[in-house]
Amino acid sequence: MLVPDQELNRYWKTVVDTIQDGVMIVDVGGTIISANQALERITGYSRQELIGKPCSILNCNICEVVFERNSRHWCMLFKTGSLKKRKCTLTRKDSSLIHILKNASILQDNQGQVIGAVETMTDISELMEKDTQLEAIRRQLRSEDGFQGIIGTSPVMNRVFDMIVNVAGSDAPVLILGESGTGKELAARAIHMNSARKDKPYIKVNCAALNESLLESELFGHVKGAFTGAYQNREGRFEAASRGSIFLDEIGDLPISIQIKLLRVLEDRVIERVGDNHPISVDVRVITATNRNLKQLVEKGSFRSDFYYRINVIPLALPTLRERYEDIPLLAEYFFERVQLKSNKPIRGISPEAMQFLVQYHWPGNVRELKSAFEYAFAACQEAMIYPPHLPPDIQFRDEIPRSSLLETLNPAERKKKELIEALAQTNGNQSLAGRILGISRVTVWNRMQRYGLTTRHGKGTG
Repeated sequence: MLVPDQELNRYWKTVVDTIQDGVMIVDVGGTIISANQALERITGYSRQELIGKPCSILNCNICEVVFERNSRHWCMLFKTGSLKKRKCTLTRKDSSLIHILKNASILQDNQGQVIGAVETMTDISELMEKDTQLEAIRRQLRSEDGFQGIIGTSPVMNRVFDMIVNVAGSDAPVLILGESGTGKELAARAIHMNSARKDKPYIKVNCAALNESLLESELFGHVKGAFTGAYQNREGRFEAASRGSIFLDEIGDLPISIQIKLLRVLEDRVIERVGDNHPISVDVRVITATNRNLKQLVEKGSFRSDFYYRINVIPLALPTLRERYEDIPLLAEYFFERVQLKSNKPIRGISPEAMQFLVQYHWPGNVRELKSAFEYAFAACQEAMIYPPHLPPDIQFRDEIPRSSLLETLNPAERKKKELIEALAQTNGNQSLAGRILGISRVTVWNRMQRYGLTTRHGKGTG
């Protein structure tokens, strides 16, 4: 049974309004004569606001008008006949841009005369946002401003990077020293990833997180029945790290009894599971780290001297953030981008005033505190830029004494360098304005930037 044309038209209207893609029909002059519900949602215009208006109301950035004399085609679509999977942007009613994927084709009557065109539009804004995020991640991965995830271009950090590469070529134990938040775990992983063991396991153990009995089982494993709850044999972290590296963090909190057992591992390369006396050979690179003064612990008797000298074959000291203040703008940009990727807030950047606060703060919590500062700032900020009031209170109401004390300890060249970095941060990189703050010429600013190895990454302008 044939369905009457009127019924078909009603069915097609229901079908078109069910489609999630926007559908628009225009006549040969480009006037919109039909639009579905999805197009209303995508553009923000109601159907009544669209019908009767020229399709140029949507301001599609790929629409091509044909300016050919004596040509009957006003739009490239009517000349080519179709458009396939073209990415473009439309301007919504609220003036915001939306990314769409467009398909289009001309419509002809029974005699083959062109009577209009139909366009379908798929909202791909979320896909484009994901592409942007992926590109930001790729940019971070390609970054030349660091090493193995450790960000920094300062001379002191370049020396650390060189040391990591040299250390990685050896199998001797490494002791990483540094305040909390300086990146000891990143350094340990970088040593592993630059070594011949990089394709083998990398196992981390926090020595301060477990009590003595649990830590022994965690490190060396246990056999069935060794203690209450030991229902089966279990390998420890040293066995799991076979032919790879094990990172023992917070080594200064290790009980004396475990230090004795680890000393045997380092000297004989064997372990014994808890509840067993059968030695198991292990081939593991041992990397340790601490923020404590182990020499003082040795003097107090809470850390064995023989164990200290066994793990301290190759010491690697990481600088505090206040010792590499020239890296602060670089790290700030890095953490800003990372937090922005996780946030839906349209925050565009860091204001020069906020950057000045960041550069002048003494950072007792080091890089970890800087990262947390941006987590706080994104939560507090309701504007397009991060300003000083959006920073944590400790940074906003900083004590000027630590900064002054630091400047007094610097030699003249270091003091000039720090003052230049602060001036560039304050002026968003404008060398002329930085020169006015410092009372020197723009040429002198440029010369000092070259001498100290500073780049325009510390600011966007050149003055």
